[in-house]
Amino acid sequence: MLMTFELTHLVIVSISYLLLLFLTAFATERGYLPAKIANHPVTYVLSLGVYASAWAFYGTVGLAHQYGFLFLAYYLGICGAFLLAPVLLIPILRITQTYQLASLADLFTFRFRSSWAGTLTTFFMLLAVLPLLALQIQAVTDTVQILTQHAMPEKLALGFCIMIIMFAILFGARHIAGGKKHAGLVVAIAFESLIKLIAILIIGGYALFVVFSGPADMQNWLSDHATALAALQTPLDEGPWRTLLLVFFASAIVMPHMFHMCFTENQSRHALSVASWGLPLLLLLLSISIPPILWAGLKLNNPTHPEYFTIGIGLASQTPWLSLLGYIGGLSAASALIVVTTLALSAMVLNHIVLPVIQPQGSQNLYQWLLNIRRILIALIILAGYGFYRLLGAEQDLSNLGIVAFVGALQFLPGVLSVLYWPQGNHKGFICGLIIGFTVWSLTLLTPLLSDLPQVSLVSTLLGYWGVDSNAEPWHIAAIGSLLINTLVFIAVSLITQMSDTELSAANACAVDNIHRPARKELAACTPQDFQAALSKPLGLHMAQHEVDRALVDLGYTYAEKRPYALRRLRDRLEANLSGLMGPAVATDIVDTFLPFKHNNEGYVSEDIQFIESRLERYRSQLTGLAAELDGLRRYHRQTLESLPLAICTLGKDHEVLMWNKAMSQLTNISATQIIGSYLDDAAEPWQALLKRTIQHSNDHLHKQQLVINNEPRWINAHKAAIPPITSFSNQNTIATNAQETINQDASRQQASVGGFVILLEDQTEAQLMADKLLHSQRLASIGQLAAGVAHEIGNPVTAIACLAQELKSESSDPLTTEMAEQIVTQTKRISNIVQSLVNFAHSGSTPKLIPNVEHVNIFTTIDEAIKLVSLKQHDKIVHFSNTCDQSIMVQGIAQRLLQVFINLLNNARDASPNQGYIKITSRIQQPSKGLPERQQKYAIISVIDQGEGISEANQRQIFEPFFTTKDPGEGTGLGLAMVFNIVREHSGRITIKSPMQQAPPFGTQVSVWLPIE
Repeated sequence: MLMTFELTHLVIVSISYLLLLFLTAFATERGYLPAKIANHPVTYVLSLGVYASAWAFYGTVGLAHQYGFLFLAYYLGICGAFLLAPVLLIPILRITQTYQLASLADLFTFRFRSSWAGTLTTFFMLLAVLPLLALQIQAVTDTVQILTQHAMPEKLALGFCIMIIMFAILFGARHIAGGKKHAGLVVAIAFESLIKLIAILIIGGYALFVVFSGPADMQNWLSDHATALAALQTPLDEGPWRTLLLVFFASAIVMPHMFHMCFTENQSRHALSVASWGLPLLLLLLSISIPPILWAGLKLNNPTHPEYFTIGIGLASQTPWLSLLGYIGGLSAASALIVVTTLALSAMVLNHIVLPVIQPQGSQNLYQWLLNIRRILIALIILAGYGFYRLLGAEQDLSNLGIVAFVGALQFLPGVLSVLYWPQGNHKGFICGLIIGFTVWSLTLLTPLLSDLPQVSLVSTLLGYWGVDSNAEPWHIAAIGSLLINTLVFIAVSLITQMSDTELSAANACAVDNIHRPARKELAACTPQDFQAALSKPLGLHMAQHEVDRALVDLGYTYAEKRPYALRRLRDRLEANLSGLMGPAVATDIVDTFLPFKHNNEGYVSEDIQFIESRLERYRSQLTGLAAELDGLRRYHRQTLESLPLAICTLGKDHEVLMWNKAMSQLTNISATQIIGSYLDDAAEPWQALLKRTIQHSNDHLHKQQLVINNEPRWINAHKAAIPPITSFSNQNTIATNAQETINQDASRQQASVGGFVILLEDQTEAQLMADKLLHSQRLASIGQLAAGVAHEIGNPVTAIACLAQELKSESSDPLTTEMAEQIVTQTKRISNIVQSLVNFAHSGSTPKLIPNVEHVNIFTTIDEAIKLVSLKQHDKIVHFSNTCDQSIMVQGIAQRLLQVFINLLNNARDASPNQGYIKITSRIQQPSKGLPERQQKYAIISVIDQGEGISEANQRQIFEPFFTTKDPGEGTGLGLAMVFNIVREHSGRITIKSPMQQAPPFGTQVSVWLPIE
């Protein structure tokens, strides 16, 4: 007589076990479990053990009893998928992580750009998974009945479902993840996998070493019972093992619990690479115990069905702990699959059935609303599994239920393969093929489960023409028939219908040998604050702010970001994050509606070059063959442009900066990372003005454009070339077909259009300075010849005038006459000094030397004296001088020469100013500039500011040249500023001009004299 357990004890064990799982997940999320363990690849591999459901723990023994070694197909099929991870799983992982796709329905919605694709996938997946959920419920219920001899399976099943509902809600729906991984879920499922692995290994070990007393005893028993071994081997040659392999191969991707653990909860590509060999090893350990358990159950004449030999061995051998261990292992397997499957399905139903129909108000707390709906859906899905279990009447074999579910999910395989390897497949073909495939599956496998209707024989007859044995297992015929019809309809409809541009773009984004190429369009929103304001309408202020914050953190941006490239990336990231939260269909609708691109971009849309290059760099290691060679050529040309000693940048038609090489960064002191992706309006001056002037000028070459940078003049040559429009990659097929016709028809129009500009800047400062020195030297030579003759001729009459003035001064007793004579003597001295300065200027060349006998000169006092002397001269207009210089500034020099400098500058300022105008003289101290060794000098900067009409750019380049004047004939000689320039240089200083000072009249001019203090 078989022993029995108390129902109450099993309930306590079940609740305790589920509570232990919850505490494991809770401890992980709170950080009590070290992250090193939670994020370890082994933990992830164990979590993939969710694939081994109650069917693996119980049903595969029955599958081995019925089909022999074909039970290995359950393990080998999915192992094949993981061994092909580089070409199958990893490309899907790339897509799901890039676009935040959390389910198979999300993937199909994104790929086919059709909400119907996601809705039908969700609906049909629910139908396909119901038998699998019923299998788990039946397995747990049957084991409880076997262990307790309880005769009320419906109540047991309902009680189990209620426990799982509570656990699933607490376990996986306590909060909305918002695109984050459920680390607690992964660790808890990994713990469950470890429990069932230990359980089945112990039971298998008990069967081998206790029931059989070791491998030798088991071999002797098999020799005496050859029929047991023959029954295990014969179906290997006759059974439909290829179909089984295909069915379980597809399950790695299409089953919702596997998709969720493989891709949604995946931490990294490395983890999936480890799983490509780790999961086959785990499944090997799980499968190795199946034959000993089967043979041990046969030896013990176990009264239970072979599917429950796992617990039957303990019952037959009167080993209660072994049966209890088998029950815990089965409970672990069933609960893990139900929890993960319902979590995945609830997200699919929410995103693709509920949200497209029910639009929540933005004023609500959408996170809480989504969470509540998710919890309700979890309960409804589990109850639907219970309802399906009741419809079946608990009379189906576990193997039969499992095969029906897996064959149903097999219908999604053509769509998955088209995502990666057939960009020509479209949503019409996918939907038609899916409907036809599921119709055949429903008629041949699902309907017979629920009724006594005969199985459809038409499929069997049709497949007979394809060489399929019509006497094969019904599920085999149904699997081949439904998949074949599904695939043929998918291909046929896709070939005779056309794809939309958005669908083609998505197909290129998903294809394994392509990189998504988004268009470079201008957004209506210009700042992250605009994003937040726009999204607050559909999402509410709190959720909009949270999502924008999360996207900015993901990208490493701040709210100060304004670059168009960065804003496009922010939009893409927001769409991806919302896709993970609400599904791609709803996310795309929200983003397209509330964060649209501008509609005035006709003729401007082009490929987002920066995004393409960043993706190429990311996938550089994955490129092979011609693609790798082309990428190498691209990198070579890119590096050539980057390394050129000439400053180069490229701009889009809308003046967005697309390239900025190293030489340009060095010339402008603007880094590439700072400017690329921004509009030209965001560039610093004076480069913004120069580049705009270059683009707008009718001439392609602008020479010697003078800029003032750090108060120093720079001369730049600017050259531009227009870039013709580049046709979008998405239209290459059409262009290739009509290439010659397009060229002939649109040649003139393309020549007139512009897709952007490439601008080259040459720093001509050194060349200009050398040319100025050479020109100055040549002019000095002629001035020297003139000065040599003029000085002598002027000196004699000046000396005579000085003598007469001194004589007049000594003989006159009139104070006014004496003062005038004194002024005459002073001015004759000045004339002598000017003549001597002219001679020295000519003879000293381009590098005048300091005059000896320097002294300390007070700038304020010198300017005051200059103002007095200038004011003595009668003039037809009155101007007001304001000396605001610092009275403490002292410089080394010759007071008389510096006085001459300021007299000339003040005279020129008075001549330029209007009547009643103001002339302001200011001073400041310029500290040494860091990083510029040649400028380690402290300067006093004295500025003379007038209210005149300003000086043109052309005149500014000649104003210090001898004999150049803008005054009327007879009013100026053109030597004044030339001598000023020379005197300042003699004092180791320099002189700069800023004109105009402002954009509106009076424009004004500022002449600044830089004199070293030390």
